[in-house]
Amino acid sequence: MQSPRYFLLAAALALPFAAFAATPASHDHGHDSAAPQQMVLNAGKKWTIDAPLRQGMLTMHSAVKHTLPAAHAGKATAADYDALGAKVSAQVAYIVENCKLQPQADEQLHTVIAQLLSGVEAVQGQQGEGERASGVVKMAQALNTYGQYFEHAGWKAIAVPH
Repeated sequence: MQSPRYFLLAAALALPFAAFAATPASHDHGHDSAAPQQMVLNAGKKWTIDAPLRQGMLTMHSAVKHTLPAAHAGKATAADYDALGAKVSAQVAYIVENCKLQPQADEQLHTVIAQLLSGVEAVQGQQGEGERASGVVKMAQALNTYGQYFEHAGWKAIAVPH
């Protein structure tokens, strides 16, 4: 079982990203609009990443890819979902603490992280028990989005069941 401090950290991390994803990109990060941020490339190229982002994303990719088949088959347990949510939350915290990207790349990353954290909420049952499996799919989709917009050598998209 995770300590209350861990959950407070996860909640503190989730709020700024959720708010950021719900607002357009701007220099002052204002809250004038509820439109989601549009992902963009860096002048037609993928955004450069750093080692902490690479490590955190690889760890999340592995965890989601491992859990997705069981979730899709209806065989994932509450413990499986909780473990996935904890692992992804820990990696998001690691990335936030250690990743140093250009401001524009960081803005794009915020959108991906907000999508990941929405998946965490679902897998942890915060959107209803019936939505846990869809949370794994949300995470896979967020990781696939990351791969489309960030230059991560060797990145492989996760096959998402329909």
